[in-house]
Amino acid sequence: MTIGKLIVVCQSGGKFTTNADGTLSYSGGDAHATSLTVDTKFDDFKSEIADMWKYDLDSLTIKYLLPNNNRTLITISTDKDIQRFLEFHEDSASADVYVLTPAPPAPSDVTSTPCSRFSHTMPNVSVSPVDAPTDVAADEPIYTADTPMDLPSGAEDTENQKTPRISPWKSCITGVGQSFKTRHELHDAWKKFSLAHSFHYRINRSNGKLFHASCKAEGCPWVLGASKLSKTNLFRIQRMNDTHTCGVGSLRASVSGKFVASIVKEKLRDTPTCKPVEIIDYIRRDSGIELNYSQAHKGIVVALEELQGSHTKAYSQLPLLCEKILETNPGSAAILNTKEDSSFQRIFVAFHASLYGFWNGCRPLLFLGSTSLKSKYGGELLSATALDGNDGIFLVAFAIVDLLSDDNWHWFLQQLKTVLSTSHEITFVAGMKKAMSESLGSVFPNCFYGYCLHLLTESLKKKFKGSLSLGVVRVLISEFHKAAYASTAEEFKKCVETIKIVSQEAYEWVLQTEPEHWANAFFKGARYNHLKSSVTESFYDWVSDLRAMPITQVIETIRRKMLEFICTRKMDSDQWSSKLTPSAEEILRRSLVDSRSLEVVLSPDSSFKVRDTLDVMHVVSLENWECSCREWQLNGLPCLHAAAAIEHVGKDVYDYCYRYFTTEAFKLTYSESINPIPSLDGCTEQESSEVLVQPPGITRPVGRPSERKSADKPKQAVKRRCSKCKKLGHNKSKCDQSA
Repeated sequence: MTIGKLIVVCQSGGKFTTNADGTLSYSGGDAHATSLTVDTKFDDFKSEIADMWKYDLDSLTIKYLLPNNNRTLITISTDKDIQRFLEFHEDSASADVYVLTPAPPAPSDVTSTPCSRFSHTMPNVSVSPVDAPTDVAADEPIYTADTPMDLPSGAEDTENQKTPRISPWKSCITGVGQSFKTRHELHDAWKKFSLAHSFHYRINRSNGKLFHASCKAEGCPWVLGASKLSKTNLFRIQRMNDTHTCGVGSLRASVSGKFVASIVKEKLRDTPTCKPVEIIDYIRRDSGIELNYSQAHKGIVVALEELQGSHTKAYSQLPLLCEKILETNPGSAAILNTKEDSSFQRIFVAFHASLYGFWNGCRPLLFLGSTSLKSKYGGELLSATALDGNDGIFLVAFAIVDLLSDDNWHWFLQQLKTVLSTSHEITFVAGMKKAMSESLGSVFPNCFYGYCLHLLTESLKKKFKGSLSLGVVRVLISEFHKAAYASTAEEFKKCVETIKIVSQEAYEWVLQTEPEHWANAFFKGARYNHLKSSVTESFYDWVSDLRAMPITQVIETIRRKMLEFICTRKMDSDQWSSKLTPSAEEILRRSLVDSRSLEVVLSPDSSFKVRDTLDVMHVVSLENWECSCREWQLNGLPCLHAAAAIEHVGKDVYDYCYRYFTTEAFKLTYSESINPIPSLDGCTEQESSEVLVQPPGITRPVGRPSERKSADKPKQAVKRRCSKCKKLGHNKSKCDQSA
C-alpha cells in the first residue's frame, strides 16, 4: 500500500525470549494503539508513548522487529528512523513497537555486591574469589537478540543486563584440572576471562606444549599454568592462583582484531557495511568492552575476510572463475587481462542469458555508467544496462577495471562489440566526453551517442553556481529540461529563447553542449524518451552493498542478483494477460482516452489530419508510423493523435506498437537462465591453466586531496554580491547606484 497512515501497536511490560532458531518472541505486558504518518515527528511519538504508561520520557527506548527478521531489534530514535519504519511496513496495515525501560535496581546486598571490580586484598584479609560477581560500568541496560532476554518486568540482575555477552565469560576458566581441546581454545577462554574480570594480563610462555600467563599488575600473584597432555591435543590447567592484589583495572581492553572479529562476525553477516564507530558502540553495549577506532577497524577487516574471503586470494582465483563461467554458462563471455607483471588490470563478463534477452526482447538502447569499488584494492565497476519492455533495468554486460580511464572504457566497448556481434544501430546514453565519443565512433560506427541529461544538468549547476542566484539557476534548469524533451524544433527554440532572456551566458553554454546529442528535436537515435543514464544509478543502488567485497564475490553476487531478477520477472509475466507490459498498457490506455475528443479528417495522400482540443492540426501517417507531434516516433507507442486515426479506420491499436513493449518480448527477455557457478572455496590457482594473477597496485586517487577541516583555521567570510550593480562587498541597500 502507499505510505499513509500506519496503525502502531505499542507494547510494554512484557519480556522477550529467544527461540531455538534464534528468533525473538514477546509475551506479556500491556498494549496500546496509535497511528503514524509521514508527518509524525519522533519527539511527538515518544511523548505520546510516555503518556500511555506514565513513563519518564528520558528513560524509555522504542524498538521494533523487521517484517522478515525476528532476530534483531531495531531502535527508533530520530525522525529518519520513523520514516524508515514506515517504509519497511508500507505493505502492512499495522505494526508492533516495543517500549523498553530500565529495570529497577535490585535491592542492595552489601555482602554479595563488591564496590569495585575486586575486593582490595590486604595482609591478613581474606580475598574474594575471581569468579565473584563484578560490576562493569555502563550507562544504560542493553537489549540484544544474541541471548535470551528478560526485559523490564521486575527486578533483574542489572549487571547481566548491562553486559549480556560478557557474563558467561566470567566462568570460562574454573581452576586446576580444567581441560581445553586445543591451545587456541585455552587462549580464547583466557582472553574472555580477563576481559570479564577487567584485568590486563601477560603471556609469559605459549607454545605447543606449555601455556603460562599472569596478571600484568606489578606484584599481583594471579597466575595460570597449563600444559599439553601427552599423545593428545588437550591442554589442562595444572596450576592457578586466583588471588588478585591489584586495584581496579581499566575497561579499555587490549584485544586483537581476530578476537573482535569473533564478537562482531554475526552482526557483519547481516550488515556488512557497519562502520568502526558503530562496532565500538555495539561492543560497548553488548560486551562492556571499550575499543578504540583502530581495534574496531581491524576487527571488521578480519571478520569480513572470514565471511567473504581474502581480497588478495580472490585475484588469484579469477582465471579459474572465468573457466567456470564458460563451462557452466555456454555462450557467455569472461575475458581477463593482466599487466606485464601479472597484476590484475581488468575483467569483462557477459552471461549468455543477458545477451539473448537483450537481442530478443530489449530495445537497442544501452546506458553506460561506472561506480567505484570500496574493496582493499579499489577499482571501478563499468556496466552496459538496457531496459526491458516494462522499463525495468536489465544488465547486459559489466567489467571490473583497475582504474577509470579512457583506455579501459575503449577496451570495454570492444568486448561489448564482440559479444553483441551485430551491425544493427544501437543508441548509447552516457556522460558527455570527447574520448567516449571517439571510442563509440570507432567501435560502433553506426551507433548514436546521447548525452546524459542528468550529468548535463549537474554541469549547468556547477557552471553558474555563485554567479547566478539559486532561483535563477532553477529557472534555467527547468527550461533546459523542457528544451531537451521538446519533440519539435519549434518547441526547442521557444525554450532556448527563454533561457537567452534569463541569461545570455547560459544560452551560449546550452548551444555549446551540442544539442543534437541530447535534444529530442534533433537527436537521430532512438532513446524512447529516456534521456538520463539514471538507469545505471538504479543498477548501482542494488549493488551498493557488494562494493566492499572481494572481486570474486562481487562477480558472484551480481550473478545471483541477475538470476533473482530473471526468476522474479518471469513469474510476474506469467500472470499478465494483456498484449503489452503493464507500463506500456497504461501509456496506451491514456492515449486512447485522450484521443476520443479529437477530430479526424482523411487527407488526399492517405494520411490523416487530427485536430486537438487547442485547435492545432497534426498529420498522422499510419503507413510510416509517424505523427507530426513526433511523440509516436520518440516513445514507440501510438500518441493520442495516432490512436484517434487508428480508431477512426477501425484497426487494432496494438498492431501499431513497437514489439519491444509486448508481453511476448518481455518473456523472451527473461526466457534464459543463468546457471550457478561452482564454489571456488578450496580450489587452488593451479587448477587453472592461466598465469597467477596478483592484486593491482593501490594507486593514489586522482586530484588534490580534500582539506581536513580544522577548528584552528579561520573561516573565510562569504562576500556578498549586490543584485543591482553585481559587484562584491555590499548588498542592494548599501549600493552607491541605488539613487
